Amino acid sequence: MSVFARATGSRSARAAWTGIAIAGVSALLLTACSTGGTTSPEESEEPADTGDALPIEAGERDLTLKVGTILPQSGTLAFLGPPEEAGVALAAEEINAADAGIQVEVVYRDSGDTTTDIATVSVTDLLSQDVSAIIGAASSGVSFTVIDQITSAGVVHFSPANTSPDFTDYDDNGLYFRTAPSDLLQGEVLGNLIAEDGASTLGLLVLNDPYGTGLAAATTEAFEAAGGEVVAEELFNTGDSNFDAQLSAINAANPDAVAVITFDEAKVVVPALVGAGYPGEQLYFVDGNLADYSADFAPGLVTGAKGTLPGPELEADFQDRMLGVDPDLDSFSYGPESYDALMLIALAAYAANSTAGEDIGAYLQQVSGGSGDGEVVTTFEDAAALLAEGEQIDFDGASGPITLDENGDPTEATIGIYEYNDDNTYTRIG
Repeated sequence: MSVFARATGSRSARAAWTGIAIAGVSALLLTACSTGGTTSPEESEEPADTGDALPIEAGERDLTLKVGTILPQSGTLAFLGPPEEAGVALAAEEINAADAGIQVEVVYRDSGDTTTDIATVSVTDLLSQDVSAIIGAASSGVSFTVIDQITSAGVVHFSPANTSPDFTDYDDNGLYFRTAPSDLLQGEVLGNLIAEDGASTLGLLVLNDPYGTGLAAATTEAFEAAGGEVVAEELFNTGDSNFDAQLSAINAANPDAVAVITFDEAKVVVPALVGAGYPGEQLYFVDGNLADYSADFAPGLVTGAKGTLPGPELEADFQDRMLGVDPDLDSFSYGPESYDALMLIALAAYAANSTAGEDIGAYLQQVSGGSGDGEVVTTFEDAAALLAEGEQIDFDGASGPITLDENGDPTEATIGIYEYNDDNTYTRIG
């Protein structure tokens, strides 16, 4: 089952539209599961209210765009680094191959996690190299440590994987954007999935950072609205190595299901939960830890466990293109969102005929289709051709239609549902 939702509206109306979109998602999810079929909600008929689109200057371009990345090469989200960097590299390769008057140079740096100061050091280095935009971090907590540093420098900050709801209203000088949907949506889907699977009580093991607490709150709200009860919510901090107290509290509550809202701490806590007698098939994973555990867990440890991950089911062609960049990829998580982030940055620069960060930021919503007009395009070559003619575009990417709102949030998103196999790999089931 996958769930697709669209919300539209201006910055002032964003909160109201989010609520409407989420309400629609929960009803659709329950209908799809109870009937055994799949359902997609109807798109809102109300057009985006974002004001007049900025003009596009017709003519040839001669631009050199330097973009930096702060994606996890180390730390608790390091497993997301390879597909994210591959997505950026693929986009750069295709933009440059289009030979449309813009060449992209990417400088790759590490984000680390919140236990280190790697992201700040990386951002300082990238800003000294006069990048126009920085893609990353994967972790919401890490992005919050550098967002002011980036945006105050007049540089676009674009994350492919930040999902904390707290970014929506953050004072970012109009320069923060993301291709990943807020966890208000993922939490809604996860909470209803757990309820529909028959659980009436739920335990939560939660990373104590903006990502973890935000996703836990949204999951709790959805699960309780569906008639369930959260009987345990245990927090831990990044860098913790002992989870005995939290796991004991969850086991004592004896919930029907446990949602593990962590990063790679799952490698420690999941075997401990199952070893204490908790059934692996009653565990639920999230985007921060939905990973291949075939080399980490005993066979069959989490057979039947489920998880959620934003993003559509990828076409084979896109997977092949990603593998052409990095043949060793064993996951594509947030690769499409990373690809789309660079595509949109380059298209905004092309539309503005400028590589200044503020100019790119001014056009990003527009080239994503957020101004409510423009011809739908799915390749950089086609998009650049239209922009060179002074035409508006609506770029639909590998991660979906995207359609950024005035907060820099995507208003269209898909949440996939996955199930673990006997070998501790996972398969999309909808």
